[in-house]
Amino acid sequence: MKTLTIKIPNSVDEKDIKMQLAAYLYDKGILTSGQAAEMVGISKREFIETVGQYGVSIFGETPDDLEKIING
Repeated sequence: MKTLTIKIPNSVDEKDIKMQLAAYLYDKGILTSGQAAEMVGISKREFIETVGQYGVSIFGETPDDLEKIING
C-alpha cells in the first residue's frame, strides 16, 4: 500500500478519519474489506462489524434496496 500523510487537528479522531475513508473506498469497490481493514489497522472482522456505522452495507445494497426486497 502507498502511504499518505495529512495533517488534522488534534480534536479529530485519527481512527475515525481512517475508517471514514476506508468505508468510502470499500463502498466504491476500490478496496476489499481486507484492504480497508488493513488501512485502518483493525481486523477484517472488526471492519465488517463497524462499517455499517458509516452508512456502508457489506451486502452491496442500500437500506432502500433492502427495504424493497423485504417488503416486496
